[in-house]
Amino acid sequence: MANALLTPTAVTRKIQQVLHGKLFLAKKVNRQYDSQYMADGAKMGADIKIRLPMKYTVSTGKNLAAQDVSETSVTLTRATQINVGMTFSTAELTTQAPSPSAEFTERFIEPAAAQIASNIENAIAARYVDVPNLVGTAGTTPATMLVVLQAGARLDDNLASRSDRFVALAPLAMATIVDGYKGLFQASGKLANQYESGMIKDMTTGFEWGATPVINPHANSAGVVTSILANSATTQTGSTVTVDTTTTAYAAGTIVTFADVYAVNDETKVAYKHLRQFVVTSATTTVLTISPSIVITGATQNCDAGVVDNAAVTVVGSASTSYPQHLAFHKNWLALATIDLDDVSKFGAWGAREVYDGISIRLARQWDVNTDNVPCRLDVLFGVKQLRGELAVRITG
Repeated sequence: MANALLTPTAVTRKIQQVLHGKLFLAKKVNRQYDSQYMADGAKMGADIKIRLPMKYTVSTGKNLAAQDVSETSVTLTRATQINVGMTFSTAELTTQAPSPSAEFTERFIEPAAAQIASNIENAIAARYVDVPNLVGTAGTTPATMLVVLQAGARLDDNLASRSDRFVALAPLAMATIVDGYKGLFQASGKLANQYESGMIKDMTTGFEWGATPVINPHANSAGVVTSILANSATTQTGSTVTVDTTTTAYAAGTIVTFADVYAVNDETKVAYKHLRQFVVTSATTTVLTISPSIVITGATQNCDAGVVDNAAVTVVGSASTSYPQHLAFHKNWLALATIDLDDVSKFGAWGAREVYDGISIRLARQWDVNTDNVPCRLDVLFGVKQLRGELAVRITG
């Protein structure tokens, strides 16, 4: 009887199982758009347009005040294809049949799955640059629950649902908070879990917690100064603000506030006690392009006033300095969608495509007659897109 060879489906399924255990962020964000890309026979093109919730104003009295319907949307683009190359010998494939052994998994599958997982997780963590909300002290590693509670309070202010909230911390921040938390009163089971694992894992302070090494740092540009002022004869609203000339343009992802521009409740339009924060999306030395846009009237009002001439512009952090950007978020902050690549086995090639928990992975190989080796490639095609920036908060360190 001929030897059975390790099948591409067996390898791909094992990779999927290992990959699943290495993901945190990818399992916590919105995944509902996977199905639109993966429907059998669907050809969606590169983009999906995602409609956002409507906003309205409230009127008083018995008479109807009709409002125009003005939908807003964002576009999720399948822009990122990543792959990992692996090489097996035919002898290795033969001896591993019918399924991968523990040693084969450790040598080949674990490293490949780890690389795929890290790239997907990093693509999500890197979207901190879109988030306009921030708590914590730049340059100080979070050490207590207070900063996480502050992130939760900001999500409350932004009317985020209390369910499906998650916090992702770098390992050092997680270790520091766990150490500071160990003496506080809590359920004995949670205390034992923290002592044994060195992590907060369960629902605590309104969030499900996780530690990840892919937390991105944000680097302020050399042009960040504390004395910059707004520079316009008229009150500024919208997505751009003219300022005094800086030495270099502010980096995308920089958090700024403007004097006397306060955030408002999204429904009642009553001003909060904290300034509205904005994230710089692009900049020149005299103009900041920001998100969200400054809106002071109507259903989408988010500020109580515009930016007046000589208003102080305050930046989080110092010039030419990097700070970790941990994340607290609701599931609907961001969407992740993976897309089915063509299964090369239908063309007669050795390969397989499998979907596990919404992640679609394709494996393909080609035999090298000169070496009797089998080069393989593992591919994932995916896209990430912020849906609603108000549903996430950066925790700076």
